[in-house]
Amino acid sequence: MSIVSNSLKRIKPSPTLAVSQKARELKAAGKDIISLGAGEPDFDTPDNIKQAAIKAINDGDTKYTAVDGTPVLKDAIIKKFKRENNLDYSADQITVGAGGKHVIYNAMVATLNEGDEVVIPAPYWVSYPDIVLLAGGTPIILECNEKQGFKINPLELEKIITKKTKWIILNSPSNPTGACYSEDDIREIAKVLIKYPHVYILSDDIYEHVAYEGFEFFTIAQVTKLKERVLTMNGVSKAYAMTGWRIGYAAGPKEIIKAIAKIQSQSTTNPSSISQAAAVEALNGTQDFIKERAASFQKRRDFVVKALNDIDGIECLNPNGAFYVFPSCKNLIGRKDSNGNELKTDTDFVQSLLENNGVAVVQGSAFGLAGFFRISYATSMENLKKALEKISTFCKYLK
Repeated sequence: MSIVSNSLKRIKPSPTLAVSQKARELKAAGKDIISLGAGEPDFDTPDNIKQAAIKAINDGDTKYTAVDGTPVLKDAIIKKFKRENNLDYSADQITVGAGGKHVIYNAMVATLNEGDEVVIPAPYWVSYPDIVLLAGGTPIILECNEKQGFKINPLELEKIITKKTKWIILNSPSNPTGACYSEDDIREIAKVLIKYPHVYILSDDIYEHVAYEGFEFFTIAQVTKLKERVLTMNGVSKAYAMTGWRIGYAAGPKEIIKAIAKIQSQSTTNPSSISQAAAVEALNGTQDFIKERAASFQKRRDFVVKALNDIDGIECLNPNGAFYVFPSCKNLIGRKDSNGNELKTDTDFVQSLLENNGVAVVQGSAFGLAGFFRISYATSMENLKKALEKISTFCKYLK
């Protein structure tokens, strides 16, 4: 009998973390590797946020806090939702966890029973299906191809909803594609979901502030008829370059928030008190740098998209947000690399690219849509220029 539980056997290690680990191993072995696999900003946490954390340490703010967030952080989150999304919440509608992933995990564990279905549009963030499986639910994948801009077709969504559907997960701007849902897009999806009162919506808004060309962010909780069925997740990781601080939060129905607190009370207890103090400053302090950083990401996106589309065999859409592109390598599948190895899949493509030309990217199949690969351009322009030259050279010599 195995010591490992059957539920754990259902899931796989994170492919994105696996790529980063492989790149680190090759670097340690002395190889020149450029990693475009990590999903985190390359900027540092702003100084005012760091100073808030240092002050919390010096003030002795180092004890247990309320399980699901300090009152002052919940207040900052409430103000954020009102200021930026015109949404009203009370403290008992807010939960704080150790990162956005933790909040999503808690929500699924707190609400799913065996046989419950969760609709997940693909391409998806790699952890969504495995979190659902670990919580005992059944992921139902809704493919959204490049012809529809990697976004949901409401007619296809309606076809996939059943009596067993408990959740749908929305993510805009999207990881891995950078696709953004406009207010019109969201309202068309909402027209479908309004018909099915047993379906809840988890809106992953973690990339809210990484958007370009004047894109106006709109979240589905702003649709009044749906607000009571929406859990809106966000955090400080992406907008404030605080991935390692591990603070995510969500607002939603009191019953779900209370259930999440129960799960958290018997698992992690509270998130770090120091990180919570830093998050208060992140949300309440200056927001001026956010647009500056988004403008920097946009310049990198423009360069990467053009460079990719200049490569024979590669096709890349121009996304409106996040710091990823999701180019197609379908035209190169079936060719052979410089070692004579046939690239039968997108996984073969990215592995050969890493081993032969030293660029780490993530295969599209890890995100539920084969024939693509994800590039994170959250790195220096110098690295991007080198990486795109290497990718171009790699593709040029495929036969």
